[in-house]
This record gives sequence, structure tokens and C-alpha cells, in this order.
Amino acid sequence: MGRLFWKFFLSILLAQVAATIGIGGAFWLRDQARQRQAPVLDTGPPAAIALDAAAATLKHGGMSALQGMLAEMRRPQVFVLDTRHKDILGRPVPDELVREAERSLREDGAVRGARQLVASDGSRYLALVSRRFGPPQQGVRGRGGPVPGMDPGWGRRVGQAAGIIAAVLASLLFAALLAWYFSRRIRALRSAFDAAAAGDLAPRFTARPAGGDELSDLGRDFDRMSGQLRMLMDGQRRLLHDVSHELRSPLARLQAAVGLAHQQPEKIASSLDRIERESIRMDKLVGELLTLSRLEAASGIARREAVDLAELVDAIAADARFEAGETDPDATPRIIVEAEGCVSVSGDPDLLWSALENVIRNAVKHGAGGGAVRITVAAVRGGARIDVLDRGPGIAPAELPHIFEPFYRANHRADPAGASVDGHGLGLAIAQRVVLAHGGAITAANRADGGLQVRISLPAAEPGPAGAPQALMIAQKW
Repeated sequence: MGRLFWKFFLSILLAQVAATIGIGGAFWLRDQARQRQAPVLDTGPPAAIALDAAAATLKHGGMSALQGMLAEMRRPQVFVLDTRHKDILGRPVPDELVREAERSLREDGAVRGARQLVASDGSRYLALVSRRFGPPQQGVRGRGGPVPGMDPGWGRRVGQAAGIIAAVLASLLFAALLAWYFSRRIRALRSAFDAAAAGDLAPRFTARPAGGDELSDLGRDFDRMSGQLRMLMDGQRRLLHDVSHELRSPLARLQAAVGLAHQQPEKIASSLDRIERESIRMDKLVGELLTLSRLEAASGIARREAVDLAELVDAIAADARFEAGETDPDATPRIIVEAEGCVSVSGDPDLLWSALENVIRNAVKHGAGGGAVRITVAAVRGGARIDVLDRGPGIAPAELPHIFEPFYRANHRADPAGASVDGHGLGLAIAQRVVLAHGGAITAANRADGGLQVRISLPAAEPGPAGAPQALMIAQKW
């Protein structure tokens, strides 16, 4: 359970505690008011019945019988006082209650809350019934007597209502604080989403201190998402710029060749050769762009089968040797393949061919001038590893992290101006996408004794099930 849960839980718990304290306080105030309220005479029918029973018991049973009856009686509360105003059971009797009983007997001898009792020996007693918790019919007694028009339960009801109102207000306060806290965070997130929809992807929550709750984490996740979107948009803009630049050059040369053919018809053959070369160059660029786009849009490899990497690398190396003009079998080879027998992985053979061919041709183009290009294929734990090592000038360390970016053409240390750099800068980018799509990794590093090393690691994944949904179908080779 996260921190947001505990904030909800504690806020509701505090609201409940506040409500409990408020309602409990209202009942406590009621009990206190009851305890402070002066007892009054009970003039109801039960009081009259109790007094009749006390008179009959005293007349026929005597004092001992009356004491036993009063000791067992709980409701109503009957006091029997002697001439000294002492209760026959020794219980304390408020003076106000005695004076109220005597006054009632003087004013109305038939009052039901008090009565004069006479014993068989002629002793006289004052019997009265107390009602501690009920309001008197004529008002609440003050220091000088009853206060007309005052309800003794009014103060008690006000206390109860005040406690309940306080509990409700406390609950509303906690609920308002909780709602304010969450609404403030949600409004900030909504504002960030509105700004992102308008194109403003600037970070908004990373400046806040770490920690907080799930809403704070959501804000930081939004900043990371906007940062990734900003990088993707910048990459798309750079890609569009690079594509425009790459297409503009061959188009300009095509236009120049066409113009030259019109101006100098005798040189039309050379102009047609130039037009053909530029058309092939543009076709190759468009094909590489389509392949790169499909690789970036695909979510996985659909076509999987067992591929012998050693055989694949041998075939690519043979093509590279033929193109380099190595027809003498006795000459020292410029491309050396070292393989440990059959090294098999699961993947798309056409895509793997494209990736390995791009890496090997890149090594032959930039590194074979310093010596042979050596390719090692080995089975490792959990997969296979291919190392392509050349003896070229290598790449500046600051540019190594960027060589797998589209249209990035690194300047070699022996040629810092980049005069000899050829190609569109898409070969290594395509190779990286293919390797990543197969769940592998590709890295590049300068060798300690000179040259560049490109390492490709591929997992020994099982072939996909037959009839699996097609996620990527590319069968183009360069």
C-alpha cells in the first residue's frame, strides 16, 4: 500500500476521531448537566402510587416494614423524613427538596409529590418523591426559588447540539483539507497536460523535492515522459532535416547532369551515367529509410527460425572479398572469419544478414586500410557473440555514443575533417535496431592497440510458435 492510501486512511481516521470526540463530549456534557441539576418533586402518577404504598406499609407493617420497602425500591426514589428532616434510611436529602415539599404541602395539601405519614404510635413523618432527571413543571429553581419560563433541559440540549455541530465541522474541515490537497495536485497535472497538448514539453515537477506520495511520483513520471517526447520530436526534426539534406544533394547532381546533357549533347553518355549513379544512390537511401522506419515501428520479430551465424558471416565475408577484388586464393585475405563450429540463434535471417553486412562493410570501408578485418563468432552462455575488429584509425571517444544514431557519420581520428566519410549514416542505425529487435545488444569501442571493435550479442531465444501474429515482415537485403 502506497503513501496515498495512508493519507486517505489517516484523514478519514482523524475525521472519525474528531466526530467521536465531539459526540462523546456532547453526552459527557449531558451527564454533567444531569449531575448538577437540583432534584425536584415528582408529581406524576407513579409518585402518588409510591406514597400510598409507603403510607399503607407504615400503618400496617410498622417502621421496619417501611424501611425494608424503601431499601428495595429503585423507581421512583421515595424519602421518608422524621421531624429532624433525617431520612429513615440515613440517605442524604437536599434541603431544596425538603423546602419544596413543605411549601407544596402548605399551598396544596393534596399534592402528589409529598405527603404527611402517621405511624401507629402517633409519630409523624414527611414522605416525598424525588425526580432527579426530569424538568419541573413550573420552572428551574434558582437561589431564590423557581425561575419561570426557563426549561432546565434547554442547556443540556444546547450542549449536545454544540458537540454534534463541532464534530460535523471537524469532519468537514478534514474533508476540505483532503479535497484541497488532491485537487491542487490534479489541477497541476491537468495544467501540465494542457501545456503538453499545446506543444510545451518543459519539465514542471522535477524541481520539487524527492519523496512525497504517488501524485508526486506521477508528476515526475510526467516530466520523464515529456522529456522522452521532447527527445523524440527533436529526433524527428533532425531526421527530417537530414533526409532533406541527403536527398537534396543527389537531386542537385541530377539536375546538373540533365542541364549538362541539354547544353552539351555530345556528352550525353557521361550525363546518363551520372544520372544512373544518383538514381541508384537515391533508391538506396529511400530503401534504408523505409527499413529503418519499419524497424522502429515494429514491436517484435515475427519470422523466427534457426540461423547459423558462422555460415551467415562466411557468406557476407565472401561477398565483401569479391567486391574488394580478392580473387587470388594465395593472397593474404583482408577479411578473416574465426568461428567455433556451428553457432545457432533464433531470428529473422534476412534482418540478421542486413545487420551483420552493415557492420562488416563499415569495418572494411573504414578499417581495412590499416590491416585485415577479423570477425570472430563464438557461442557464449545464453546466446552468441560476434566481434568485428579492424585496424583502422578508430573513432573519437566523444563520438562513440552517437555512431548508432541515424545520419550520424563520425569523423575518424585519422580524418578529423571527415573528407573521406561516405554513405548516409544509416547502416549502423539499422544494425542496432535489428539487434535490439532480436533482444540483443550492440556496442562499439576503440581497441587498445588501434582500430575499432564492434560487438554484437544475441540471445539463444526459442523459435516463435507457428501462426504467430506478424509483427514485422522485412525481407530486403543490401
